[in-house]
Amino acid sequence: MNIFRKTAVIIAAVTVVLGACGAKRQDGSVLRTAERTETLAVFIPGTASGSPIYEMLVSGVKRAAGEYPGVSVQFIEGGYNQAEWEGKLTALAASGKYDLIVSSNPSLPALAQSVSLKFPEQRFLLLDGELSGVPNIYTLRYNQREQAYMAGYLAALLIDEAGGGRIGLIAGQEYPAMTQTILPGYSEGAAAVNSGIAVDFRVVGNWYDAAKCAELAAGMINEGDRVLLCIAGGANEGAVQAAAESPSSGARIIWFDTNGYAVRPPYIAGSCVIFQDKAAYNTTKLFLEGTLPFGTAELVGVRDGYVDFIEDDPLYTAAVSAGVREKQHEMLERLRSGSLILGEKP
Repeated sequence: MNIFRKTAVIIAAVTVVLGACGAKRQDGSVLRTAERTETLAVFIPGTASGSPIYEMLVSGVKRAAGEYPGVSVQFIEGGYNQAEWEGKLTALAASGKYDLIVSSNPSLPALAQSVSLKFPEQRFLLLDGELSGVPNIYTLRYNQREQAYMAGYLAALLIDEAGGGRIGLIAGQEYPAMTQTILPGYSEGAAAVNSGIAVDFRVVGNWYDAAKCAELAAGMINEGDRVLLCIAGGANEGAVQAAAESPSSGARIIWFDTNGYAVRPPYIAGSCVIFQDKAAYNTTKLFLEGTLPFGTAELVGVRDGYVDFIEDDPLYTAAVSAGVREKQHEMLERLRSGSLILGEKP
């Protein structure tokens, strides 16, 4: 059982201990709650404003730290030039100011591991990535096979209802989780509805170029793609614009990681979400309580309450027919109940 199915119990138990005798520092010494003086750094690989996934990261860490007097948090935006991220992480670790560096991105574990070779005492809490066995790094990864499967299932339902067509996936960049988990999971979900549906995969090359994404999406729509899953950060807006500029095509967009229905109704047909604010809050709190299991890599999904599909938004009801919504709900209930179990990779 992973630690997040037991979080409520752990937090309740630790609260009692804190009230009686104080918390333990990461080195094992006792530190009373009122005297906590940890300093945390949140490294944002990009910018927080306008990036919901990073806004959730900031919100969760801030909320957890706010429960402990004396704990301070600094937020550092790393910008979009990925080549600069390792240098900026190195500078944070070299400063010696931070008891913990928190971040979120599939590329961060490898960068943190490199930094750790120079600064082995620096601790890292990394979400949306995976690395185990490094004693000063903890990672939490969302079950993106489940997330992509939900998107692919809905995409195929929409295609069948429309009488045919292809489905597409636009990614900001290629990276292991995309090519090994998300793309196969998306195809797998579609095949569960209709094994004959083809998946068209395209890459923007970055996470911000909306014009390039619009160009890609327009070409895909012109070639017969009718549902596009977009995982390209700020560039996603380009795909939405392309769909809106081709209303006669019936092209629809599926959003990933956050609730995107309000971005451009009715062109957003589905939102497969992760609850990163919840994950950031719980893991930061475990660190501050001295119980975060460094050296491990956690995987959390639908049954843990960290991955889901938004069904209760009225914009979803307005955009998708009752028949499609009913079939999508039946599949979601199988995931939530555990009767449909999807591991890390298809």
